[in-house]
Amino acid sequence: MIDRILRKGREALHLRSARAVLETPPIVPTADRVVIFSMIGTRVLLPYLVAVKSLHARLRIGRIAILDDGSLTGGDRAVLACHLGNPEIRPIHDVDTGRCPRGGTWERLLTLLDLRADDYVIQLDSDTVTVGDVPEVRAAIEGNHSFTLIGDPETDGVGALPLPDFVAHRYPQGAPAGHLHIQTAIETCFGDYPDAAGHRYVRGCSGFTGFARGGPSGRPEAEAFSQAGAVLVGADRWTEWGTEQVASSFLLSNEPGMTPLPYSRYLNYWNEAPDPDARFLHFVGTHRYSTAEYRHRSAQEIAKLRA
Repeated sequence: MIDRILRKGREALHLRSARAVLETPPIVPTADRVVIFSMIGTRVLLPYLVAVKSLHARLRIGRIAILDDGSLTGGDRAVLACHLGNPEIRPIHDVDTGRCPRGGTWERLLTLLDLRADDYVIQLDSDTVTVGDVPEVRAAIEGNHSFTLIGDPETDGVGALPLPDFVAHRYPQGAPAGHLHIQTAIETCFGDYPDAAGHRYVRGCSGFTGFARGGPSGRPEAEAFSQAGAVLVGADRWTEWGTEQVASSFLLSNEPGMTPLPYSRYLNYWNEAPDPDARFLHFVGTHRYSTAEYRHRSAQEIAKLRA
């Protein structure tokens, strides 16, 4: 109970501090076939502005596109238009998910795959802060190859492996006992995926990914993976939150030249002090407000944007 109260207090302080992002200069979009894309709602408007502005300030390229989760207000849209160069905002209810689940950010992935036909698309979560230069991201954009944030330090340096090799490396003792998180449930079944040895996988995080312009993965590949995944874990479990992240990682892992970002620089915050050379921080929900780190990092970047 006390921990929950403290987290709520840190969240309130963070949102209050983040209001200063409204005093920073607006993004000036560029016409260079690069899109920074996010799915957001009214609750994360201010953190999202910190996320997108802190990244764009390092890249200095790209235009903004948004998928409205259904909660953006007229006032929110006015703020976004003012600060992000009048971005395209698509309503989530207009997204046809085809043979993929509805919800669980599948609409975001499928929209992204549509956009990549003509543009390099960066998927950016609202709970992220870019805190330094991002040369690996710029190199991926310039070379038109995809990238992904990886899920944890255990994956660092391993790269995308054939599915049977991934299972042997990640789960040498087999599937853990008990009820498994959907990501683990899918991954431990990858040995049974059709033509498993002919497909690859890296345990990525869809909070920050880059999809190369005109890349090989589109809606047909996403739907094929969704259908196969539902067979592996059952149709009911396939509707759980988390299947989209596995799908994103699977699609990216099977693209030539895909770069897993080095974890020391691009990482998820697990309530541990980030590496001194950190460039990008993803404040995952588990520990987003465990400390004041998210608020302090956001405030630092807002101050740089205002300078």
